[in-house]
Amino acid sequence: MKTLEDYQAGQVLLIDKPLEWTSFQVVNKLRWEIRQKFKIKKIKVGHAGTLDPKATGLLIICTGKFTKKISEYQGQLKEYTGTITLGATRPSCDMETEIDAHFSLENINEAAILQNVKQFIGEIDQVPPIFSALKKDGVRLYELARKGETTEIKSRKITIEAFEITAINLPDISFRIACSKGTYIRAIARDFGKSLNNGAYLSALRRTKIGAFSVENAQSIDGFIEKIKRDN
Repeated sequence: MKTLEDYQAGQVLLIDKPLEWTSFQVVNKLRWEIRQKFKIKKIKVGHAGTLDPKATGLLIICTGKFTKKISEYQGQLKEYTGTITLGATRPSCDMETEIDAHFSLENINEAAILQNVKQFIGEIDQVPPIFSALKKDGVRLYELARKGETTEIKSRKITIEAFEITAINLPDISFRIACSKGTYIRAIARDFGKSLNNGAYLSALRRTKIGAFSVENAQSIDGFIEKIKRDN
């Protein structure tokens, strides 16, 4: 049983984020439930690393004084599983936008795919997707993208510790990736297609680990709500 003092002193809540929810919506929902439970006007609640609406999986939520630990958790190694779909591209590099180009798969084979993975392991330069929450002149890039505006985005160094192909069922490729902070898996999908002289986008993504924290130990939003309502 958690008391108001527990949440104020600081809690780390592991949440399995559902599809279509933004990370901000999860934070708002949990904050509202804590406020309602204890009849308080405010409490600090934040997340340690955004997950896109089209992704599911581990979201670390910090409350109270533990919000000071957010940057520490954000810097830890992250692990993802998911699916890259070859043969087409989408402007957002994921399922948010419609397909804008198609490519033949006749020259794609398992050997080429497995060989292609090697160039993505280690420290690499990555250009973030135009549909991202990064800011240019104070405006989110996805806001510019949705208006049809193009902008130059600088590449940045990221580290891919592991990139494993777990299944190939063309046009879909299942994977596991362990990577540093700031890595866009959507951009890996985009660049993976380009490096095969093809097109690709991220069709499914699940964050499974952040540092020592695992999604196996996470609870659903509904599970958290039920638990906090049961606590007396």
